[in-house]
Amino acid sequence: MYRQILDPIADSLLLSALCAVVPLIVLFVLLGAFRVKAYWSALAAVASAVLLAIVGWQMPAVQAFSGVAEGAFYGLFPILWILINALFVYRLTEITGWFAVLRRTFNSVSDDQRIQAILIAFCFGALIEALAGFGTPVAISVVMLIAAGLKPIKAATVALVANTAPVAFGSLAVPITTLAGVTGLPVDELGAMAGRQTPVLAVFVPLILVLLVDGKRGVRQTWPAAIVAGLAFGISQFVWAQWVSVETTDIAAGAVTLVALLGFLRIWRPRTLVTAATKEAESGKGSDAGEADEENPELDADAGEADRHRARTGEGSAWLAFAPYLIIIVLFAIAQFGPVKQWLAVNGTHAFAWPGLDVYPATGDKPVGLTTFKLDHIKAAGTILLLSGLLTMACYKIRPGRALRAYGGNLVKLRWTMVTVMLVLALSYTMNLSGMTATLGEALAATGPAFAFLSPILGWIGVALTGSDTSSNSLFGNTQVAAAQKLGLDPVLLAAANSSGGVLGKMISIQNLSVAAAAIGQPGSESQIFRKVIGWSLGLIVVFAFFVYLQSTPVLGWMTKAL
Repeated sequence: MYRQILDPIADSLLLSALCAVVPLIVLFVLLGAFRVKAYWSALAAVASAVLLAIVGWQMPAVQAFSGVAEGAFYGLFPILWILINALFVYRLTEITGWFAVLRRTFNSVSDDQRIQAILIAFCFGALIEALAGFGTPVAISVVMLIAAGLKPIKAATVALVANTAPVAFGSLAVPITTLAGVTGLPVDELGAMAGRQTPVLAVFVPLILVLLVDGKRGVRQTWPAAIVAGLAFGISQFVWAQWVSVETTDIAAGAVTLVALLGFLRIWRPRTLVTAATKEAESGKGSDAGEADEENPELDADAGEADRHRARTGEGSAWLAFAPYLIIIVLFAIAQFGPVKQWLAVNGTHAFAWPGLDVYPATGDKPVGLTTFKLDHIKAAGTILLLSGLLTMACYKIRPGRALRAYGGNLVKLRWTMVTVMLVLALSYTMNLSGMTATLGEALAATGPAFAFLSPILGWIGVALTGSDTSSNSLFGNTQVAAAQKLGLDPVLLAAANSSGGVLGKMISIQNLSVAAAAIGQPGSESQIFRKVIGWSLGLIVVFAFFVYLQSTPVLGWMTKAL
């Protein structure tokens, strides 16, 4: 048996916390400052974490390496299982030319790239996050933004920044329900409190998106649409979380925002349009948009004349172009329907003790949760996405052999992304099982009244490390409550702040960066994307932390009261 130690370095919590953060420093410095490829950066971080776990935290070597193996497997299933099948669905639209029809359809709504960024990444991405999560909205939004004409790196940046406000209530509010299960606090109170925090972020995210796409000109010319989208999402999220349903908050917010923005665009248009063609002209490169391309690289060797015609002209049914994504939404909705959800909960998952692990927390007589592996085989989001792919095959009349070659080609393209994600999750599991993450949490909780400011930052660290708001809440939920009770603060406020602050760590998590890099077809570009988003992540979390601190004081304390 291994019992975690909170202060193994010279019996000092501070020194232990400084050592515990070393693997994270190794990871992000190599990735951001030295531009080392993501998988090498992750490998170096894993090596440093294992060394610290064995030498510093006195974890048995066998258990340390078993934790590495468990994390790597979790990276493969369910995380990569989701990504692989989400991109498989996209690839089916690509090889048949329907992706070009999708591009034309977006242009028919508005061919202004700034508006499309809000519609796709913010509105549609929120709906996907509401149902699937785990990187799926980033993977899908990125390819749709590229279809709208954005450059790959910019598309990845926009999708990552947009995937913030809906995360706390993503996957039918699994982060909030998990937080309630860990802390014992009422789920409705936690959801309501998060609903008084994340809407503040939502109001500003669309403005940031148009700034990313077109700089100050974008904000100056499209701020009315950005404000409509931000307010519609924020107000809907607030109202739904307070008085209707925590689980369906993002579904309502995403749908209301989409309808509100589409309605607003019927009576308002930007003074000037910024399209792919104008962007090319401004850069002095010219544009070949709309020209025929007989050797379209999106097509495969089996493409027929109809496929080539669609790829060249973008002609075809808009409903068929959207069909794969409508199928995804319908299947996820069915999976959450009462009887189906209950059946999947019983038959769609299998839990077992991970071999070689016998780990207990510093205090308590129950093993840490990660010693039990929960394998969601049938109910996994990736399985539902695979079924969506099979239905897309039937819808587009794609032969099995052709689809299988597309699937295999995806695996080849994703090989380094798969290595990266597995290593990052191995790092996360090593730090969590050894007790390094718990040491960080305890050190921050020992800062006294300043902890109200650090509370969302703790959630941000958890998501940056694990790539999951749910995992961050599992790690730090109890730490937040214990610190709040010790300091005389509202435990619901700080627990919710863990989840709300965590959403801002999503854009810099290596897992999500790897998903974005794979989606744009540029594995290895994680460091480039990271440098584009790190400033936004750091700036927003500092402002948000100050906001939560004010909520713990009389200045904004009125916002925490039950309505």
